[in-house]
Amino acid sequence: MHEHGFELSKRTIQRDFEQIRYDFGIDILYDRHRNGYYIENYASRDMDNLLRFLEIAKTCELIIESLKEGNDVTEYFDFESKGSLQGIEQIRPLLFAIRNRRKVTFDYERFSTGYRAKYEIMPYLLKEYMYRWYLVGMVDKIKEFRTFGIDRMENLTVLKKTYKLQKDKDPRFLFANTVGLTYSKNKVTEVIVSFTPIQGKYVKALPLHDTQEIIVDNDDELRVRLHIIPNFEFRQRIMMLGNAAKVIAPDWLAKEVKDALKAAWDSYN
Repeated sequence: MHEHGFELSKRTIQRDFEQIRYDFGIDILYDRHRNGYYIENYASRDMDNLLRFLEIAKTCELIIESLKEGNDVTEYFDFESKGSLQGIEQIRPLLFAIRNRRKVTFDYERFSTGYRAKYEIMPYLLKEYMYRWYLVGMVDKIKEFRTFGIDRMENLTVLKKTYKLQKDKDPRFLFANTVGLTYSKNKVTEVIVSFTPIQGKYVKALPLHDTQEIIVDNDDELRVRLHIIPNFEFRQRIMMLGNAAKVIAPDWLAKEVKDALKAAWDSYN
């Protein structure tokens, strides 16, 4: 690393690698034949999560540095509504519980039913979607994963009771074929969506899903193919775009979106 102007001791590098292993569960190994370091057997999804985490950390660092430069710097930032940060104080105790395999309890109200109950959960994963944070955990009584918005948690308590991690049940795989939070055991479906050329630019810049594949890109449309399990959040994303997006296949999904848009139109008449 001398040719790049860096002077690092082996002890410093080893300490940094140990910190990365502790914080992210990543082993960085040395290859004598290639005379360099590499990451072994690290899933691309995990790498995406790591890069996203580092991106957030870097953004926070830049903002903090900017704040140090002057008291009036806040007038140059305009963040989303306060609602997106509700419950953010729950992340630290939940992360502690996940890392230490500690059960948690909390009171929770579901928006869809208004039902309010106390839950005891084995926490597995913190998931972000649309600027909000959710806890994915296994409910003790039914031994199934459920998703809870941390902004609706009250009286969160980290218990002394521990649980054994079931390595054959990784909640990240539940979301691998979906957009958003609603997952099911339905079959993965080939979905084709057409966008207007202008909307297509946004879709190319921010893909709807990892499986997104461009099949048509011209002056008339951007057409993409995805391999997903269509769910509530995906239909919402498509409907939010109005006439800038159209589901081409499968027919049943196109009909669902069409009927929902027609119902919206009828509500204005």
